[in-house]
Amino acid sequence: MKSTIYIQCLLLVCGLYLTSCDNKLDEDAELRSYQNDIDYASEAGAYGALVGAYETFQNVGWEQIPLIAVRGDDVNAGGLGDQQGFADTDNYTYDNNFWMYNSLWENWFQDITQITSQIEQLELYRDGGVNSSLIDQYIAEAKTLRGFITLELSRVFGDVYRIESTDQSEITVETKDDLMQWISDQMDEAIPNLVNLHPNQRTDIPGGITKYTALTIKAMANLELGNYQAVADATGEVISSQKFELYDDYYQLFKIPGKLCNENILEIQYSDFGQSSGDNVAHLFAFYGPQNWTAAVPEATSGWGFFEPSTKYIKFMLDRGETIRLETSVLFTDRGIADIQTDANYATLPDFVTNTTRDGDIINDYSRAMFTSGKHYLPSIQLTEGRTDYGTNKNYTVIRYAEVLLMYAEALTRGASGTAGSADDALNMIRTRANMGTLSGVTSDDVMDEKFAELAMEWGIRYYDMIRLGETSELSYDGRTFTMDKAYLPYPLEQLDISPILDEYNNQNN
Repeated sequence: MKSTIYIQCLLLVCGLYLTSCDNKLDEDAELRSYQNDIDYASEAGAYGALVGAYETFQNVGWEQIPLIAVRGDDVNAGGLGDQQGFADTDNYTYDNNFWMYNSLWENWFQDITQITSQIEQLELYRDGGVNSSLIDQYIAEAKTLRGFITLELSRVFGDVYRIESTDQSEITVETKDDLMQWISDQMDEAIPNLVNLHPNQRTDIPGGITKYTALTIKAMANLELGNYQAVADATGEVISSQKFELYDDYYQLFKIPGKLCNENILEIQYSDFGQSSGDNVAHLFAFYGPQNWTAAVPEATSGWGFFEPSTKYIKFMLDRGETIRLETSVLFTDRGIADIQTDANYATLPDFVTNTTRDGDIINDYSRAMFTSGKHYLPSIQLTEGRTDYGTNKNYTVIRYAEVLLMYAEALTRGASGTAGSADDALNMIRTRANMGTLSGVTSDDVMDEKFAELAMEWGIRYYDMIRLGETSELSYDGRTFTMDKAYLPYPLEQLDISPILDEYNNQNN
């Protein structure tokens, strides 16, 4: 790999391997074979192949996660911009020629193919004499990354490719249910070979995949299938490990202090290496940020304003008496506050509902939206001195222990049996952290409300919950009308044009 590439979870401790890896690994991702030039007896080379899988996962585009998330009733697309297709998607009007659809499909399936290529390379290192159990672990980590990406793509598009080989003749389009079962089975294969640690306990790859990452992804896949006992079993094992805990400060959880904390099960890591200039591995958080602000650090730049918490979500939180979770999740403009107050039921708002954050950043009025996401916000005072880009040096949280607790609680309320405590226990841990009163006799509705409050604006979790439960009324809000035929995005036109397999499958099922 080129020496300028840094892997998210290897930023500080693995630079030696990254700078020494050969460019051939990049070319392997393009399915080229240079077996005569690679020392397949080298353990360092096998490690480099694993690093390639992680680097592939890290390279998520700024447009991909927002597209996954935008259709829920927790978030709206910011308007009055140059991404009309993004706004239309939020309103359940789909154009399969919109570039974001193709970008998500093409880039993530390229990533899956790349990771699969790394798995095939790892098998060559096994054949070359590298310790077989180490190769098993590395392959299990790569399978876990591949499983997560496949799960997210299937949530978005429904029936998609299942890729286990770089041999194109073996690639098929599978139904969503079949894919979820395949992902669950893949995690079962991976779990015995993964390390029994919290991700932040790994010294070789801090924040890397462990058995608990795979258990959580298995639970996510079985939640989509409605296999609640499998959900309870997988999440129960994570809970019973006692390796995870909720971070005590919800506000800081999504900021610099929350990096690699005990709550995070999977996160994409970024760093400016604590330096004011030079190398900076960063995500483009500007997409989520306010279009206009007066930052406490004057040099800090603003965002683009394309991602807006919904008024429905804000009122839901106000009705519940939420404090820290609402303050953390939503940044308010004066215009947004005034709009809420036009409803007589919200004429008087809590003191924390203000356009000035606790860290002194002022969110000014701007045209595209009335609110912006606090979960994607990094206070300007937490920027490394000399760095000015919105949100730079912030990690992207992927999976949290809070989601595990809520999946466990839901599974129990839907008939599963558990070995890691009651649904009340799991739910109340989350409510206590949020300074909310405890509940007894928790119901499925209680759990779904708690998921709405806790996980809003994170990876489209709310939307995909409503889809799997058929809650079309919840998604019909603020003038939108949702029907289940809108559950999945259409296949990108460009992919239909170039893939006979996908085009034939699409024609057969329409």
